[in-house]
Amino acid sequence: MRAIKSEFVQHLGVVSDRGSKYAVSAGMVTDEAEIKAFLKRLKRAKKFAKATHNTWAARLASGTEIKNDDGEGGAGMIILQMMAREEITDAIIVVTRWYGGTHLGGDRFRHVKTSVQHLFDQLR
Repeated sequence: MRAIKSEFVQHLGVVSDRGSKYAVSAGMVTDEAEIKAFLKRLKRAKKFAKATHNTWAARLASGTEIKNDDGEGGAGMIILQMMAREEITDAIIVVTRWYGGTHLGGDRFRHVKTSVQHLFDQLR
């Protein structure tokens, strides 16, 4: 089992495609109150509060799994599956997208995966 050992980790400019830009943020959480607090902290930054999508997933050691697509249908499940594959628990991962004016189609899911993988690579 792997863990995110920081209260707040963030990588900006992970992916840029046709004007859309992606960032990934993560942190330790152990319950739903901490998930809400993490999201509140993230959105305190005006840049993230105004983002087009803040898609996220959280896995807790208790077995609870929660996700939110924030309008990017299916993206939360991708994050959740990647976390499960890496056996990451007591953590939240948020992939933020600022829409650049051009629809990305299925590429947007590839960019979510790339963003989460970037985070994992930085944790190694």
